[in-house]
Amino acid sequence: KMTMISDWVLAELSGELASDPSNAGTSGIFSLEQRQFLPGLGNFSAILAELAIPESLFPPSLETGIQLGVVTESAAKATGLKAGTPVMMGGGDVQLGAAGLGIVELGQSAVLGGTFWQQVVNIPATTPPPTDSSIRVNPHVVPGQSQAEGISFFSGFVMRWFRDAFCELEKQQAQQQGCDVYQLLETQAKSIPVGSHGILPIFSDTMKYGHWMHASPSFINLNLDPSRCNKAALFRALQENACIVSALNLKNIEAFSGMQSDTLVFAGGASKGTLWPQILADVTGKQIHIPVVKEATALGAAMAAGVGVGFYSSLTEAAQTIVQWQTTYEPNSANTALYADIAQRWQAVYDAQLQLVTAGLTESMWKAPGL
Repeated sequence: KMTMISDWVLAELSGELASDPSNAGTSGIFSLEQRQFLPGLGNFSAILAELAIPESLFPPSLETGIQLGVVTESAAKATGLKAGTPVMMGGGDVQLGAAGLGIVELGQSAVLGGTFWQQVVNIPATTPPPTDSSIRVNPHVVPGQSQAEGISFFSGFVMRWFRDAFCELEKQQAQQQGCDVYQLLETQAKSIPVGSHGILPIFSDTMKYGHWMHASPSFINLNLDPSRCNKAALFRALQENACIVSALNLKNIEAFSGMQSDTLVFAGGASKGTLWPQILADVTGKQIHIPVVKEATALGAAMAAGVGVGFYSSLTEAAQTIVQWQTTYEPNSANTALYADIAQRWQAVYDAQLQLVTAGLTESMWKAPGL
């Protein structure tokens, strides 16, 4: 069978093999609208026959939260779990994380700020992906919905690199003060004005799923005045840049899907501070909601289990019952206008830097195999 690792894990536990739409959809041969593999749909069966690929290669599709089976005796001996324990169909990490953040209704959107940053928007399952391959679309764990997903590469990892490469003094100060080093860096960065004195970080490009390549990591437009170009300014510039790339990806999603919202959920490690969420509100012009549970994929999986055993009728009900909110950030419209201009300049500079990679003069931060 053609399955995902998660399907194999559940098969080892229950003896039953199936795929859920949110994972199976990443195969590229899965119907977003009908939420099943394409064999049997249209002329795909004829194509498989011509290639001598049996339709039996594709497993059945089972919705997230549906019981797949029970823990077998052999699995119980291997794991210590109780034999007969219900085994529920799981889901994709981003989609379950979105459910754990309450992103279960059409039009709702979130930014997941981890090592990579994902920007997700719930859209109707009938909405086709964009023809320019800029944004990818996968089934959501909520039936009838897909998720349009933008990805910013290494946004969180770049911040960790900056901390470890340049902020040894701040690490020592944070340890002495009993606080997190990022908290200290954010406090320093709050004194830097919008735009970080013109510094333009070049790391992740916007989502271009059909031609995935990034420029060489750089800081552009530095100044030799140490009062304007220092660690606090560079730190804020990185925060602003992550938000700008996210905002541009969200705009691309809105353009092809027609789904718009005035609110945005921000989660992951990046949402734990106070400056980064405010910058995201200002850059996007949206009200930002911070949940109590910020690492929500495990919570989404627990919701699916709760649906499977009958605690909740659906993931939507589970999310509406469980998800709680910590705080809200309102956008500053004056800052939003400033960031719109900065985003345009950044994209122009980024495109120029990308040409240097294409010419072989600099090395891409990351590019897809074959490019």
